[in-house]
Amino acid sequence: SPYLFKHGSEHIKEKYLTKAITGEAVCAIAITEPGAGSDVANIRTTAVREGDHYIVNGSKTFITNGVYGDVLITVVKTKPDAGFDGISLIVIDRNAEGVSATKLKKLGWHASDTAELAFDNVKVPVENLLGDENQGFFYLMGGLQLERLSGAIGGYAGSEASLEYALQYMSEREAFGRTINKFQVLRHRVAQLSSEIESIKYFVYHCCRLHEDGEYAVKECSMAKLLSTELSDRAMYQCLQFFGGYGYMEEFKMARMFRDSRIGTIGGGSSEIMREIIAKMVIDDKSYKPVGKAASPSKNGQPKKESINKPKKVEIMSYESTINILSERAKVAKPLGSVLKLNFGESQIVIDGTSEVNSVSSEDTEANCTVDVSLDDFTSMMKGDLNPMTAFMSGKMKVKGDMGVAMKLQSIMT
Repeated sequence: SPYLFKHGSEHIKEKYLTKAITGEAVCAIAITEPGAGSDVANIRTTAVREGDHYIVNGSKTFITNGVYGDVLITVVKTKPDAGFDGISLIVIDRNAEGVSATKLKKLGWHASDTAELAFDNVKVPVENLLGDENQGFFYLMGGLQLERLSGAIGGYAGSEASLEYALQYMSEREAFGRTINKFQVLRHRVAQLSSEIESIKYFVYHCCRLHEDGEYAVKECSMAKLLSTELSDRAMYQCLQFFGGYGYMEEFKMARMFRDSRIGTIGGGSSEIMREIIAKMVIDDKSYKPVGKAASPSKNGQPKKESINKPKKVEIMSYESTINILSERAKVAKPLGSVLKLNFGESQIVIDGTSEVNSVSSEDTEANCTVDVSLDDFTSMMKGDLNPMTAFMSGKMKVKGDMGVAMKLQSIMT
């Protein structure tokens, strides 16, 4: 539903979003395929335009609400050889001719249906395209942070619930003449677990606040999901242990909580992917290179750490030349349809795309989207020395407000 709200046309909102809000329709997001999960650029489901329709062929797997859902926001390739620059989002009716679903049997989450989907020459009206063609990858990046936050919330909330359930049991279960909550070894495990839950809970709150304030907090949301879902697995394991043999019995809900937790570190981006995202943003490998073939020894005989060079700076344009070049490019580019502000700290550039022609000024006015970036990095992007997606994923460029507007900046910069 967030994708329908953010990127859908008035037609799509009227036809699909209103029903999703009232509960008349259930939505599903179809990304993962048998051969492509986190590496979205390698999906193979295609949508070939023929007149006023797209013809969709391919398959998806692990799709929540794929059997009983009504609306499929489907990730497709509209430009197969262009990597993530050729991905689009298309709304497909679950009951459309050529769409079939097979329910999958899972370890946990039995209350939620998960399906494998097949698309066999499915005819979809062009008007069901979400946003602009070939911009789907960027729309997904904007939505994934909310999905990761949802996973993080579920992780700490599940941990809290399992500990509360375990504490109730421990206060009633007796062994060696006293309730088991009196044994020091168990008490200390409870203390440790409770401390971890509380600290991660408030970090997740912090991330939710950033998201609510319009921050595109990729690093923080990835950290929140990683820490919270892995905590959930540890909490379930420990709480089941508190129950002893009863925790292993299906009559006690602890068994179900244990099973249901396991998907947290996989769905919505696995823990391994979260770590890689965080590593790229914190370490930023592409920006540092070791000097020389080997490190020379230090005075105490220990090898020195390899010295690190920062990347060479490209020739930086002045603020005045940047605004002049941007003005020229903006005039010939397609109107943004909104107002975008580039915030360089002490100065800014505002692009007003609400008229027939984009206009550029230095006045600090309100905007639908604000991009925080240094002038050095922005001019590097204009020259092609810095990829905008790399800048975005590494935290050099931060977006506040409508992510869809920021995505259109690419048409002016190139």
